[in-house]
Amino acid sequence: MAGEGTGSRAGGEGVSVSGRGGQERMSGGHGPGAVPKKRKRRSGGETRPLAPVQATESKRERVLYIGCEGESTEPDYLDYLAKRFGNGERTGQPFRIVPMCRANGYLPEQVVEAVRERAATDETWALFDRDEHTRIPQAVEDAAADGTEICFSHPSFDLWLLLHFQAYGGRQSGKSTDVVDKLRKAAPAFKRFDKRNDKSVQGPRRKALERNAEAAIRHAKGLVSQCEHGACKASQYKADPVDRTSPENPDHLPQSPRKWAARSGHALDCEVLDRDPSTDVWRLLVSLGIEEDDF
Repeated sequence: MAGEGTGSRAGGEGVSVSGRGGQERMSGGHGPGAVPKKRKRRSGGETRPLAPVQATESKRERVLYIGCEGESTEPDYLDYLAKRFGNGERTGQPFRIVPMCRANGYLPEQVVEAVRERAATDETWALFDRDEHTRIPQAVEDAAADGTEICFSHPSFDLWLLLHFQAYGGRQSGKSTDVVDKLRKAAPAFKRFDKRNDKSVQGPRRKALERNAEAAIRHAKGLVSQCEHGACKASQYKADPVDRTSPENPDHLPQSPRKWAARSGHALDCEVLDRDPSTDVWRLLVSLGIEEDDF
């Protein structure tokens, strides 16, 4: 979804987002046990230090570096997830998301590279679309090499938004025209989505999505089980991220690209580019515990 205009974040900097509200620019990665340095915030002309994030002994804050191909829609959506659920009241564990994005967007392979360079030992995810990209297999291979989870959407992330309101099917060949048209008609809050560069996920759009998150996961899993390949089953998915730093990692990184791409429930020999339509974003919500996987 490169080339989005609204809410751009220049320079590829990460924006740390937590359930505490607000955003903090990040200058680099840090380990999951590290305590962030004190930062300052301006409010009403007054500068005051921010207290460091304190993790509880039993519920240590989970840190996710998530690379986004788009510069507006995906970072807005991640900001919504963190602000609404990051305090851990619903998920059982507090989490913080550091979106990696830049003005004019990333290519899929650049999404993976961005999180790998900045995350250090923290958890990494990569969100990218089919569109008309040519190096998606390379992006999958790079992600498989170090355990970066993949959220691939075909034709685009907009499909994930649409699935909150209705089921969907039929090959799109990388084109999002029909998806966007249906999204505008499916919910009043999205009536002007992608008009005048407005691809934001703010205000009423966030509320509309929250009310229908369970349906979106059900519809997305349905697309896996309905895949034309025939042997794909949503029940075979894996949502728990691997430990990218442990020498005793049971998933034995690096993995083959085929095995890594199959974590969404698709068969090992189901080519990623043939999963049309599909979206893996639901795995992120299940992994975080935002929605229970009991349907």
